[in-house]
Amino acid sequence: MRPEDLPLLRTPADPQLHPDGRRVAFVVTGLDLDDDRYVSRLHLWDGTDTRVLTHGPGDSRPRWSPDGRWLAFLRKGTEDGAKPQLVVLPTEGGEAQPLTDLPLGAVGFAWAPDSDRLVVVGRTWIEPLADLDDDERARRPRRITRTPYRGDDRGWIADRHDHLYLVRREGQPGEEELLTPGEFDETSPAWHPTEDRIAFLSARHEDRNTEPGEGVFELDLDTREVRTVADVGYFAGLAYAPDGRLHVVGLEDALAWPAPLRVFSVVDDVMTDRTAGLDRTVAGAEDLVFLDDGALLVRVEDRGRVQVVRLGADEGHEVVVTGDRTVTGLAGRPDGSALALTVTDPSDPGELVWVEDGEERTVSDVNARFRDEVDIAPTQHLIYERDGVEIDAWVLLPPDSDGPVPLLLNIHGGPTAQYGFAFFDEFQVYAAAGYAVIGTNPRGSSGRGRDWMRAVVGAWQDNDSVDMLDLRAAVDAAIETSERIDPDRLGIMGGSYGGYAVARILASDDRFRSAIVERGLLQWESFSGTSDIGQFFDRMFLGASLADGAESHRLASPIALASGVSTPTLVLHSEEDWRCPIEQAEQFFAALLRHGVESEFVRFPGEGHELSRSGSPKHRVERFEAILDWHERHLR
Repeated sequence: MRPEDLPLLRTPADPQLHPDGRRVAFVVTGLDLDDDRYVSRLHLWDGTDTRVLTHGPGDSRPRWSPDGRWLAFLRKGTEDGAKPQLVVLPTEGGEAQPLTDLPLGAVGFAWAPDSDRLVVVGRTWIEPLADLDDDERARRPRRITRTPYRGDDRGWIADRHDHLYLVRREGQPGEEELLTPGEFDETSPAWHPTEDRIAFLSARHEDRNTEPGEGVFELDLDTREVRTVADVGYFAGLAYAPDGRLHVVGLEDALAWPAPLRVFSVVDDVMTDRTAGLDRTVAGAEDLVFLDDGALLVRVEDRGRVQVVRLGADEGHEVVVTGDRTVTGLAGRPDGSALALTVTDPSDPGELVWVEDGEERTVSDVNARFRDEVDIAPTQHLIYERDGVEIDAWVLLPPDSDGPVPLLLNIHGGPTAQYGFAFFDEFQVYAAAGYAVIGTNPRGSSGRGRDWMRAVVGAWQDNDSVDMLDLRAAVDAAIETSERIDPDRLGIMGGSYGGYAVARILASDDRFRSAIVERGLLQWESFSGTSDIGQFFDRMFLGASLADGAESHRLASPIALASGVSTPTLVLHSEEDWRCPIEQAEQFFAALLRHGVESEFVRFPGEGHELSRSGSPKHRVERFEAILDWHERHLR
């Protein structure tokens, strides 16, 4: 796979089962290099064949009406400055009708049980800016009264709000009714199955400027009163079961993360953990499947896999879909007799899979051209040991090279993410360029439970922390596994936490000949004041805030270790990254130069923290080219 093969990739996601239990709508996303944009369309499997349902190019988030007569979704036009708006399509054929014309677009929605109304999350300017034209709005000084005032991949957010609006299916754009005026933002709405009540998430606590999290609230549509259901937690989403019980995905304590996300049922405002006994992270907050017998199906991360787990009505859990693969989307019949899944594995970007009465079959072929035209390097699951503990890794060898080849250690972000049994374009591109590749899940990663995730908390002041040693041991394991790997030509690279880890490892391990530090957290003190998560991320991982922990911040910062770096290092960063702002890279690059390290700095204008996954298609190709050029110069 070459960088220019990216347009051949298709990503299926978000399967939605029609109330008839047979038809499935899902999203397929690809990229267009010529127009430098993404193209997302809705596809439909009708129980027999799969076809393109809408032609986009910016259609997403399909949701069937409860009566099955309508399919609502978000549509973003092609004109400059276009924002996603809610549209509705008749199930049996016809034209999609727009329902909203919100100034900054719609970002989510939910159907009412009567199929005649929807609640929409709409993004709008704050009152002082609402009536200004774009030029005047951009000219004015920004008055900041809350944090975060910037959000990664969103830009400035202090000048806008996300509010709930009531929309009627037979209404017209511009007729949206504001439900939640005021100074707060609201997200993740869910409509009660039998009553006019809408649950949502919102940060309404007094110290929300400095303390993370959101509470769970419920809006009574008759009285317009809002009541608190659950106090501030680390919540990712919510949904009502058919019996009216609210379910929330997340953690009860906002500062309890890193820890596996749980599923709570809420009865009389009391939260009960339905995942008790399951020491793994629930991977999807929006695709819970409620079964007639009171059980619940969820996606769960487990040692590089994402599988489907059945949570019993009372207690206990059972894995119902597993294998060396990743389930990226889930829908199912209430009686549990059939499931619709989007699935990927290391050799395939993904398809829609139908599971009925225990039998699986792939019912889409959206990646047929990719499979026909692109050769894939096989992926080996490697389990190595350090300190008496098993650690999972995945190794790829270049398919067209027999001689000794360089090795690239790739480090994922998070740190609470996981590599695993999923297609990863980066690994394939590097293998095709002639490199052996290894990615591993050191302690601190997801997929291994709470203790594994929290093993790094309070540990980063020591440069030989447990995760750094796990990562360095992965290189030794790869070399021992294959005689084709040249131990004298080692490269290291990573993004976000991965960039942080690379910068730290370089200060204590000089065997690497090439390094890439991408979008890294590199200076904790400035990160605490400039990142959109800076107010609390240090407390989660360092156990100290900047006000009382400056020494902890200094000891944990790669900047303080830069004098120990000798490996040629490429610093790669996006100029509109508000998760790890570009000042992090600027400081680290300057420090490397001061210490005489061969370095280059590549900056991507207009991009955020997610450049490698959802940045401009042309920038994604140019990023690959910069990476391959750097390694070519130092490992060949």
